[in-house]
Amino acid sequence: MINTLQKITDHKLVAVVRGADPNDVMPIAEALYAGGIRIMEITMDTPRVETVISDLNNAFDGKMVVGAGTVLDAESARTAIMAGAKFIFSPTINTGTIEMTKRYGVVSIPGAMTPTEILTAYEHGADLVKVFPAGTMGPGYIKDVHGPLPYIPLMPTGGVNLSNVREYFDKGAVAAGLGNALVKTGSPVTEENLQTMKENARQFIDAIEGVS
Repeated sequence: MINTLQKITDHKLVAVVRGADPNDVMPIAEALYAGGIRIMEITMDTPRVETVISDLNNAFDGKMVVGAGTVLDAESARTAIMAGAKFIFSPTINTGTIEMTKRYGVVSIPGAMTPTEILTAYEHGADLVKVFPAGTMGPGYIKDVHGPLPYIPLMPTGGVNLSNVREYFDKGAVAAGLGNALVKTGSPVTEENLQTMKENARQFIDAIEGVS
């Protein structure tokens, strides 16, 4: 778990692949990897999600950290973990999900917004707290929350894009989730779109260069 958590905070950017066609996930992952992304979240609404997570782990053999997102309950968390998910993202705080995730030694990243929710998630065992939807409040909110809660590692997700990603880190984020700004799963997976995805990934990597 420590190794996975360290990789997330080292590489900082998590690509969120939401509800993609299972046949498209591997080429998307390859494009993201070529662009410098090393952490990838597959949402649980992805068809055949267990197979997708397992196949990615086999294909990348530790070179890409693969986890599950939109995990709403403990049963779903266990399903994802059995498939090989190294971290569990949730949009909300579900204590049973956190407990199940920690039981298996996997990184737990529940979503929260208010200071009360953020502290509650952390007190129940969250390794990172996903501030979601971050775009509603903006980068300054990370600094504001860290005023009274400086010890809780925060990861903004939702509304993070090329124009603001650096500011989120400058305000104290330890990682960030990138959804539609990086991975548009509604678009056809063509060579042109994969190349664009790879270039976008590189731009995000360049945008946070030098962030400690």
